[in-house]
Amino acid sequence: MPGAVVDYEQVAGFLPLVLIAVVFWFLVLRPARRRQQDAAKLQESLSAGDRIMLTSGIFGSVVGMGDDSLEVEVAAGTVITVHRQAVAKIVESPVVDGPGDGHGDDSSTPEHGDESRA
Repeated sequence: MPGAVVDYEQVAGFLPLVLIAVVFWFLVLRPARRRQQDAAKLQESLSAGDRIMLTSGIFGSVVGMGDDSLEVEVAAGTVITVHRQAVAKIVESPVVDGPGDGHGDDSSTPEHGDESRA
């Protein structure tokens, strides 16, 4: 029976390593796989006319598509070619309720020289 005790001690010695591996899988590998799957779905769902944001922060509209590349119009008449993996997200067009840019009325803000001094 002394051999059984030694085997149990060896298994107990590896238990913390197994526990660390399981925690690492849940905290690092599993979320990374989910992000990778989400990015693949995003790249597959792209179509011409979509408004997108690239990982570099550039906004534009998809005007052409290749196997691994996209043609993105970033300004009127300016088209750049980017890799599909450079797309960070599809941007929803803002909804405009009325006149103005949606940032409120700036008429109550004093101009630089109009502030009254106390």
